[in-house]
Formats: sequence, C-alpha cells, structure tokens
Amino acid sequence: MSKPKITIVDDDRDTRELLAAALEDEGFAVTMAANGLRLIASLQLHRPHAILLDVNMSWIDGFELCRAVKKNEQFRDIPVIFISGRGEPEDKRHGMEVGAADYFVKPLDMDKLVSRIRELVPAEIP
Repeated sequence: MSKPKITIVDDDRDTRELLAAALEDEGFAVTMAANGLRLIASLQLHRPHAILLDVNMSWIDGFELCRAVKKNEQFRDIPVIFISGRGEPEDKRHGMEVGAADYFVKPLDMDKLVSRIRELVPAEIP
C-alpha cells in the first residue's frame, strides 16, 4: 500500500512548506509546484490523488488552472481544493463553478482541511 499523493500549488514557498509538513505528518505523500506551469508539467509524472490550489498566482490564476485540469479527460477526476486568502462568497462560488471539490480560506483550519481530503481521497492506495 502506498500513501495518497497530494500536490500543493502555491507561489508562496512558506505556505507550500507549512502545508507539506502538516500533510506529511498526517500520512500523505506531498509534491509541490510553485505555479500552474509546474503543475501541468508534473501531472503526467506524479499524478496526485488531490490538488491543493491557491487562487492568486502568477502566470495563470487558480481558477483558470482548475478549469484547465477539469477540461482534461485524463485528470478531470482529480479533486481540486482551493486554498486562498480570498474568502468572498463570489470567490468561493467561482471556485466551485470551475470544478473545485471545496474551497478553504487562509489561515487554514488544518483539521478541517485534512478531514476533507480524507473524504475525497482513499486512505490506502493499492
């Protein structure tokens, strides 16, 4: 059995590293991408079981990136969870419209985030 793989996409290194450490402590295998381009490049090699995605990033924002992932037949079944400093109702609604499974506002409640990931991702991967 292998650990469920989570990819964190955030242009802030501190956020990526804090999230990665917390998720690894919870038994997840974590890969990180600094932007959407890196995520797209890594999806083929390291297909994650879920993607944690920031909204505000350079090159392509999280909403557009989520839309692109969901349009791709190969990856559309991967749950995307937004993690964002933007917590307005229209941001959350937009996140769900582009295909996100959930939307969490920073500062993150790690217990809620981890339990939501566990709902979306099988605990043991054959």
